[in-house]
Amino acid sequence: MASKAAHKRLHKEYLAMQKEPPPFVWAVPDEKNILTWNYIIRGPPDSPYAGGEYHGVLLFPSEYPFKPPGIKMLTPSGRFQPDKKICFSMSDFHPGTWNPAWSVATILTGLLSFLLSDEMTTGSVTSTDAEKRAYAARSHAWNLQQRRFKEAFPDYCTPTARDVPNMAEKERGTSSTASSATPAAAAAASPPAAASTPQQPQSA
Repeated sequence: MASKAAHKRLHKEYLAMQKEPPPFVWAVPDEKNILTWNYIIRGPPDSPYAGGEYHGVLLFPSEYPFKPPGIKMLTPSGRFQPDKKICFSMSDFHPGTWNPAWSVATILTGLLSFLLSDEMTTGSVTSTDAEKRAYAARSHAWNLQQRRFKEAFPDYCTPTARDVPNMAEKERGTSSTASSATPAAAAAASPPAAASTPQQPQSA
């Protein structure tokens, strides 16, 4: 059960995610348990994960924000073992490096950066770029078969993968009409510039 501090902080972060989602990520708390968040990471276009849609969970302790969350990616990616906890500096593998100022947006931005790296850690796997592209191509179809994805993201259960609210069009100097189909499009009509990651994630 969430402490009052955790509940207040996570509610604040939910509002912040709705208003200013970071590039390529989206996350929502579970309706029944605010300590469990489901996230989507979209593969950046200039990476082997381009077109990919990666679903995972953040498992916050009741002591959040003073202790870090557990982090899993459920969708096969060729980078992380599905449904296994991932070890990097913002996860519960490293409570000593955790910074209470970090947020859901910070964590997911860091996880995206770690996804794009080749650093091995607990919970990671090795694959070629061709294999990562193949996983990316199959990712949305795989997600559509998963009950947890369908329950967490019913608006994303479309024949083709929908863009998350901020696909970094501003940073890339492009525009997209697909993002207008997302539930938070109105709140994210003018996505902010990408925030710099406070710390480069490190593995165990």
